Amino acid sequence: MKLVVTGATGGAGSWIVEHFASEGHDVVGVDLERPPRERENVTFLAADLTEQGRAWETILEHDPDAVVHFAGIPRMGIAPETETVLTNVATAYHAFEAAGRAGADVVWTSSESLYGMPFAAEPFLPDSLPIDEAHPQRPEDGYGASKLVGEELAKKTVRKHGISIASIRPSWIQYPGEYEAREVAADFDPATADPSGNFWSYVDVRDVVSIVDAALRADLGGHEAYHAMAPDNYLGRPTAATVEAVFGDLPADCDLDGERSAFSTAKAERELGWEPSHTWRDAETERVEGPAFLRE
Repeated sequence: MKLVVTGATGGAGSWIVEHFASEGHDVVGVDLERPPRERENVTFLAADLTEQGRAWETILEHDPDAVVHFAGIPRMGIAPETETVLTNVATAYHAFEAAGRAGADVVWTSSESLYGMPFAAEPFLPDSLPIDEAHPQRPEDGYGASKLVGEELAKKTVRKHGISIASIRPSWIQYPGEYEAREVAADFDPATADPSGNFWSYVDVRDVVSIVDAALRADLGGHEAYHAMAPDNYLGRPTAATVEAVFGDLPADCDLDGERSAFSTAKAERELGWEPSHTWRDAETERVEGPAFLRE
Protein backbone atom coordinates (compact mmCIF):
# COMPACT_ATOMS: atom_id res chain seq x y z
CA MET A 1 0.00 0.00 0.00
CA LYS A 2 1.20 3.51 -0.78
CA LEU A 3 0.52 6.04 1.96
CA VAL A 4 0.93 9.77 2.36
CA VAL A 5 1.37 10.62 6.05
CA THR A 6 1.13 14.29 7.02
CA GLY A 7 2.64 15.52 10.26
CA ALA A 8 5.32 12.90 9.63
CA THR A 9 7.88 14.29 12.07
CA GLY A 10 5.37 15.07 14.82
CA GLY A 11 4.70 13.06 17.95
CA ALA A 12 2.14 10.52 16.74
CA GLY A 13 2.79 11.04 13.03
CA SER A 14 6.39 9.86 13.30
CA TRP A 15 5.32 6.64 15.03
CA ILE A 16 2.78 6.06 12.25
CA VAL A 17 5.46 6.54 9.59
CA GLU A 18 7.76 4.13 11.42
CA HIS A 19 5.06 1.48 11.76
CA PHE A 20 3.97 1.41 8.14
CA ALA A 21 7.54 1.63 6.84
CA SER A 22 8.52 -1.33 9.03
CA GLU A 23 5.57 -3.25 7.56
CA GLY A 24 7.02 -2.72 4.07
CA HIS A 25 4.55 -0.13 2.84
CA ASP A 26 5.63 2.73 0.55
CA VAL A 27 5.32 5.85 2.71
CA VAL A 28 5.54 9.53 1.74
CA GLY A 29 6.10 11.50 4.93
CA VAL A 30 5.17 15.18 4.77
CA ASP A 31 5.88 17.91 7.32
CA LEU A 32 7.15 21.48 7.43
CA GLU A 33 10.71 20.17 7.62
CA ARG A 34 12.42 16.91 6.77
CA PRO A 35 13.78 14.84 9.68
CA PRO A 36 17.52 14.56 10.40
CA ARG A 37 17.77 11.02 9.01
CA GLU A 38 16.37 8.98 6.15
CA ARG A 39 14.29 5.84 6.61
CA GLU A 40 13.94 2.83 4.31
CA ASN A 41 10.56 2.72 2.53
CA VAL A 42 9.96 6.42 3.27
CA THR A 43 10.28 9.51 1.07
CA PHE A 44 10.33 12.63 3.24
CA LEU A 45 9.04 15.91 1.82
CA ALA A 46 8.91 19.43 3.26
CA ALA A 47 5.62 21.21 2.54
CA ASP A 48 3.29 23.72 4.15
CA LEU A 49 -0.14 22.12 3.81
CA THR A 50 -1.95 25.37 4.57
CA GLU A 51 -1.00 26.28 0.98
CA GLN A 52 -3.60 24.69 -1.28
CA GLY A 53 -1.42 24.29 -4.36
CA ARG A 54 1.46 22.73 -2.47
CA ALA A 55 -0.84 20.41 -0.54
CA TRP A 56 -2.68 19.18 -3.61
CA GLU A 57 0.52 18.78 -5.61
CA THR A 58 2.21 16.82 -2.82
CA ILE A 59 -0.63 14.32 -2.51
CA LEU A 60 -1.80 14.05 -6.11
CA GLU A 61 1.62 13.54 -7.67
CA HIS A 62 2.22 10.50 -5.43
CA ASP A 63 -1.19 8.93 -6.19
CA PRO A 64 -1.57 7.23 -2.78
CA ASP A 65 -3.95 4.45 -1.82
CA ALA A 66 -4.63 6.26 1.44
CA VAL A 67 -3.80 9.47 3.29
CA VAL A 68 -3.10 9.56 7.03
CA HIS A 69 -3.56 13.18 8.05
CA PHE A 70 -1.89 14.07 11.36
CA ALA A 71 -0.59 17.55 10.47
CA GLY A 72 -1.81 20.58 12.39
CA ILE A 73 -1.54 22.29 15.76
CA PRO A 74 -2.25 19.54 18.31
CA ARG A 75 -3.84 21.41 21.21
CA MET A 76 -4.69 24.77 22.75
CA GLY A 77 -1.88 26.97 24.05
CA ILE A 78 0.76 26.08 21.46
CA ALA A 79 -0.19 28.96 19.16
CA PRO A 80 -2.68 31.85 19.17
CA GLU A 81 -6.24 30.59 18.88
CA THR A 82 -6.82 32.12 15.46
CA GLU A 83 -3.69 30.46 14.11
CA THR A 84 -4.79 27.12 15.55
CA VAL A 85 -8.20 27.35 13.88
CA LEU A 86 -6.91 28.50 10.50
CA THR A 87 -4.06 26.00 10.39
CA ASN A 88 -6.13 22.98 11.39
CA VAL A 89 -9.07 23.78 9.14
CA ALA A 90 -6.92 24.65 6.12
CA THR A 91 -4.69 21.58 6.35
CA ALA A 92 -7.70 19.30 6.79
CA TYR A 93 -9.56 20.88 3.87
CA HIS A 94 -6.59 20.65 1.52
CA ALA A 95 -5.62 17.10 2.56
CA PHE A 96 -9.18 15.79 2.27
CA GLU A 97 -9.87 17.42 -1.08
CA ALA A 98 -6.59 16.18 -2.56
CA ALA A 99 -7.25 12.68 -1.21
CA GLY A 100 -10.73 12.75 -2.71
CA ARG A 101 -9.39 13.76 -6.10
CA ALA A 102 -6.85 10.93 -5.87
CA GLY A 103 -9.52 8.42 -4.83
CA ALA A 104 -7.60 7.75 -1.61
CA ASP A 105 -9.29 6.89 1.68
CA VAL A 106 -8.33 8.97 4.73
CA VAL A 107 -7.65 8.38 8.41
CA TRP A 108 -7.08 11.57 10.36
CA THR A 109 -6.79 12.80 13.91
CA SER A 110 -9.83 14.58 15.26
CA SER A 111 -10.11 15.01 19.05
CA GLU A 112 -12.16 14.46 22.19
CA SER A 113 -12.03 18.27 22.49
CA LEU A 114 -14.91 18.71 20.05
CA TYR A 115 -17.32 17.67 22.84
CA GLY A 116 -16.53 20.96 24.55
CA MET A 117 -15.56 19.77 28.03
CA PRO A 118 -11.81 20.29 27.50
CA PHE A 119 -10.85 23.99 27.49
CA ALA A 120 -14.35 25.13 28.47
CA ALA A 121 -14.51 28.52 30.18
CA GLU A 122 -16.78 27.04 32.84
CA PRO A 123 -16.17 23.31 33.39
CA PHE A 124 -19.23 21.14 32.85
CA LEU A 125 -20.19 17.50 33.04
CA PRO A 126 -21.01 15.38 30.01
CA ASP A 127 -24.57 14.28 29.38
CA SER A 128 -23.63 10.72 30.29
CA LEU A 129 -20.70 8.57 31.35
CA PRO A 130 -19.01 6.87 29.65
CA ILE A 131 -18.98 9.33 26.74
CA ASP A 132 -19.54 7.76 23.32
CA GLU A 133 -19.16 9.14 19.81
CA ALA A 134 -22.81 10.23 19.67
CA HIS A 135 -22.41 12.68 22.54
CA PRO A 136 -23.38 16.29 21.61
CA GLN A 137 -20.49 18.38 20.32
CA ARG A 138 -20.31 21.91 21.70
CA PRO A 139 -16.75 23.27 21.78
CA GLU A 140 -16.06 26.75 23.15
CA ASP A 141 -12.39 26.94 22.14
CA GLY A 142 -10.63 27.24 18.81
CA TYR A 143 -8.93 23.86 18.90
CA GLY A 144 -12.08 21.86 19.58
CA ALA A 145 -13.97 23.93 17.02
CA SER A 146 -11.29 23.25 14.39
CA LYS A 147 -11.76 19.51 14.91
CA LEU A 148 -15.54 19.81 14.68
CA VAL A 149 -15.18 21.73 11.41
CA GLY A 150 -12.68 19.10 10.24
CA GLU A 151 -15.21 16.33 10.72
CA GLU A 152 -17.80 18.30 8.75
CA LEU A 153 -15.22 18.72 5.98
CA ALA A 154 -14.66 14.96 6.12
CA LYS A 155 -18.38 14.35 5.61
CA LYS A 156 -18.43 16.82 2.73
CA THR A 157 -15.50 15.07 1.08
CA VAL A 158 -17.16 11.67 1.42
CA ARG A 159 -20.33 13.02 -0.23
CA LYS A 160 -18.41 14.72 -3.03
CA HIS A 161 -15.80 12.10 -3.87
CA GLY A 162 -17.15 8.82 -2.50
CA ILE A 163 -14.05 7.95 -0.48
CA SER A 164 -14.13 6.82 3.15
CA ILE A 165 -12.76 8.88 6.03
CA ALA A 166 -12.19 7.73 9.61
CA SER A 167 -11.99 10.49 12.21
CA ILE A 168 -9.97 9.23 15.16
CA ARG A 169 -10.75 11.05 18.42
CA PRO A 170 -7.81 10.35 20.73
CA SER A 171 -7.38 11.56 24.26
CA TRP A 172 -4.09 12.94 25.64
CA ILE A 173 -1.41 10.97 23.73
CA GLN A 174 1.36 9.53 25.90
CA TYR A 175 4.71 8.00 24.95
CA PRO A 176 6.31 4.94 26.57
CA GLY A 177 8.69 5.98 29.32
CA GLU A 178 7.49 9.61 29.05
CA TYR A 179 4.02 9.56 30.54
CA GLU A 180 3.42 13.23 31.33
CA ALA A 181 0.00 12.33 32.66
CA ARG A 182 1.56 10.55 35.59
CA GLU A 183 3.29 13.77 36.65
CA VAL A 184 -0.18 15.28 36.94
CA ALA A 185 -1.38 12.24 38.87
CA ALA A 186 1.45 12.54 41.40
CA ASP A 187 0.16 15.93 42.59
CA PHE A 188 -3.54 15.17 42.29
CA ASP A 189 -5.83 16.01 45.19
CA PRO A 190 -9.61 15.87 44.59
CA ALA A 191 -10.18 18.60 47.17
CA THR A 192 -8.07 21.16 45.29
CA ALA A 193 -7.98 19.82 41.72
CA ASP A 194 -9.20 21.91 38.84
CA PRO A 195 -11.96 20.09 36.96
CA SER A 196 -10.45 18.07 34.12
CA GLY A 197 -12.07 18.52 30.77
CA ASN A 198 -11.11 15.04 29.62
CA PHE A 199 -11.75 13.32 32.96
CA TRP A 200 -8.16 12.06 33.25
CA SER A 201 -8.23 9.98 30.08
CA TYR A 202 -5.21 9.25 27.90
CA VAL A 203 -3.97 6.93 25.17
CA ASP A 204 -0.60 5.38 24.38
CA VAL A 205 0.86 6.41 21.02
CA ARG A 206 1.20 2.74 20.06
CA ASP A 207 -2.55 2.34 20.43
CA VAL A 208 -3.04 5.38 18.21
CA VAL A 209 -0.88 3.64 15.60
CA SER A 210 -2.87 0.41 15.90
CA ILE A 211 -6.26 2.12 15.50
CA VAL A 212 -5.00 3.94 12.39
CA ASP A 213 -3.88 0.57 11.01
CA ALA A 214 -7.25 -0.97 11.87
CA ALA A 215 -9.17 1.90 10.26
CA LEU A 216 -7.14 1.62 7.05
CA ARG A 217 -7.91 -2.09 6.86
CA ALA A 218 -11.65 -1.62 7.48
CA ASP A 219 -14.28 -1.24 4.78
CA LEU A 220 -16.01 1.86 6.11
CA GLY A 221 -17.93 3.08 3.09
CA GLY A 222 -18.32 6.66 4.35
CA HIS A 223 -17.39 8.79 7.34
CA GLU A 224 -17.09 7.31 10.82
CA ALA A 225 -15.65 8.66 14.07
CA TYR A 226 -13.90 6.49 16.65
CA HIS A 227 -12.59 7.07 20.14
CA ALA A 228 -9.00 6.09 20.93
CA MET A 229 -8.46 5.97 24.70
CA ALA A 230 -6.72 3.71 27.18
CA PRO A 231 -9.11 1.47 29.13
CA ASP A 232 -8.50 3.27 32.43
CA ASN A 233 -7.83 6.75 33.79
CA TYR A 234 -4.27 7.85 34.51
CA LEU A 235 -4.89 8.63 38.19
CA GLY A 236 -5.26 5.10 39.52
CA ARG A 237 -8.50 6.16 41.27
CA PRO A 238 -12.15 5.15 40.76
CA THR A 239 -13.33 7.33 37.88
CA ALA A 240 -16.93 8.03 38.88
CA ALA A 241 -16.03 8.78 42.50
CA THR A 242 -13.27 11.14 41.34
CA VAL A 243 -15.57 12.97 38.92
CA GLU A 244 -18.10 13.42 41.71
CA ALA A 245 -15.46 14.61 44.18
CA VAL A 246 -14.02 17.18 41.78
CA PHE A 247 -17.19 18.34 39.99
CA GLY A 248 -19.56 17.92 42.92
CA ASP A 249 -21.96 15.78 40.91
CA LEU A 250 -22.36 13.02 38.32
CA PRO A 251 -24.54 12.83 35.21
CA ALA A 252 -27.87 11.12 35.84
CA ASP A 253 -26.81 8.52 33.27
CA CYS A 254 -23.57 7.14 34.71
CA ASP A 255 -22.31 3.58 34.30
CA LEU A 256 -18.62 3.51 35.20
CA ASP A 257 -16.96 0.77 37.21
CA GLY A 258 -13.65 1.17 39.00
CA GLU A 259 -10.95 3.05 37.09
CA ARG A 260 -12.61 2.59 33.71
CA SER A 261 -12.08 5.41 31.21
CA ALA A 262 -14.73 8.11 31.01
CA PHE A 263 -14.76 7.53 27.23
CA SER A 264 -16.15 4.41 25.58
CA THR A 265 -14.17 2.66 22.85
CA ALA A 266 -16.94 0.11 22.22
CA LYS A 267 -17.58 1.40 18.70
CA ALA A 268 -13.97 0.87 17.61
CA GLU A 269 -13.96 -2.56 19.23
CA ARG A 270 -17.18 -3.49 17.45
CA GLU A 271 -16.52 -2.04 13.99
CA LEU A 272 -12.72 -2.11 13.69
CA GLY A 273 -11.84 -5.02 15.94
CA TRP A 274 -9.58 -2.62 17.85
CA GLU A 275 -8.89 -2.52 21.57
CA PRO A 276 -6.25 -0.49 23.46
CA SER A 277 -3.45 -2.71 24.74
CA HIS A 278 -1.32 -0.28 26.75
CA THR A 279 -1.90 1.32 30.15
CA TRP A 280 0.20 3.62 32.31
CA ARG A 281 0.93 0.76 34.72
CA ASP A 282 3.17 -0.89 32.16
CA ALA A 283 4.14 1.99 29.91
CA GLU A 284 5.02 4.67 32.46
CA THR A 285 8.55 3.31 32.88
CA GLU A 286 8.76 1.19 29.73
CA ARG A 287 11.80 1.82 27.55
CA VAL A 288 10.92 1.82 23.86
CA GLU A 289 12.99 3.56 21.23
CA GLY A 290 10.99 6.00 19.15
CA PRO A 291 11.50 6.53 15.40
CA ALA A 292 15.23 6.56 14.65
CA PHE A 293 14.85 9.02 11.76
CA LEU A 294 14.16 11.81 14.28
CA ARG A 295 17.50 11.44 16.06
CA GLU A 296 20.22 13.97 15.33
